[in-house]
Amino acid sequence: MRRRDFIILIGTAAATWPLVARAQQDERMRRVAVLAGGADDAERQERNTAFVQELQNLGWTAGRNVQIDYRAGSAGLEALRRHAAEIVALAPDVIVPSGSLSMAPLLQATRTIPIVFVNVADPVGAGFVKSLSKPGGNATGFMQFEYDLSGKWLELLKQIVPSVTRAAVLRDPVDPSGIGQFAIIQSVARSVGVEVSPINVRDISGLEGAVADFARSPNGGLVVAASAPATVNRKLIISTAARHKLPAIYSRRLHVADGGLISYGPNIVDMHRRAASYVDRILKGEKPGDLPVQAPTKYELVINLKTAKALDLTVPPSVLARADEVIE
Repeated sequence: MRRRDFIILIGTAAATWPLVARAQQDERMRRVAVLAGGADDAERQERNTAFVQELQNLGWTAGRNVQIDYRAGSAGLEALRRHAAEIVALAPDVIVPSGSLSMAPLLQATRTIPIVFVNVADPVGAGFVKSLSKPGGNATGFMQFEYDLSGKWLELLKQIVPSVTRAAVLRDPVDPSGIGQFAIIQSVARSVGVEVSPINVRDISGLEGAVADFARSPNGGLVVAASAPATVNRKLIISTAARHKLPAIYSRRLHVADGGLISYGPNIVDMHRRAASYVDRILKGEKPGDLPVQAPTKYELVINLKTAKALDLTVPPSVLARADEVIE
């Protein structure tokens, strides 16, 4: 080989080495940890599937260039703290927690690992981010809903049962979102002619008695605000409402699938699908603090006609026509 050809060969190889090294680096196995708070439910597998499928659409295939670790805890804080510590010890590239209860222990465990949260009611009020547009820190994600949605629950309850003049609001008074939701419901109560009063959904031991006391007077209904206790204890809440013949509206489809009357709220599965886009951007180098917190883009109205029949209710055709799903 002539000296000139040898120099060209070495020069070409030297120019190629950084490209090869960069390709190998880009294809290194990344690690994503998913922490699902709350009780196990029928939506969990659907949520996880949507998240993984969207990651794959974006070029991240489990087992090839990304490893996904799952932890699923109950609503108990001790279990969530244990799972949060386990996840942080894995040193993943991104953590994806679902629900407000999962966030606090994670942020106590790490302020450096990027976090993309899903289904968090009030990330600013809870202190998880500085603002929705500029989260700062190591966390961003997808909020559960905007507070204005809370007023629509009372409006829908009145549309379905015009005779309702009293509504008990089952809310979590410890969570900032529970306070915010009740404030919005109060603000619209007068305009729809309904008197509202709170019931502490966190106090499960006293919940049945509180609902029973409320049901002694006529023309009552329930608004079950969004909270972790309302989701975890949904079967008790649904059966209590049925026993006292109280029409109730919920924030999630999950409650109606388990026998609740009606729900109006965000599509949680779609929220997890959208979370994959933020995970993708962070894995490609963007910082979570620079990505704005996003509100849901899909809301769904679900009605259980079997429950309506048990309550001797006829759902107005105008409401049925707006329903995204009717369970018969």
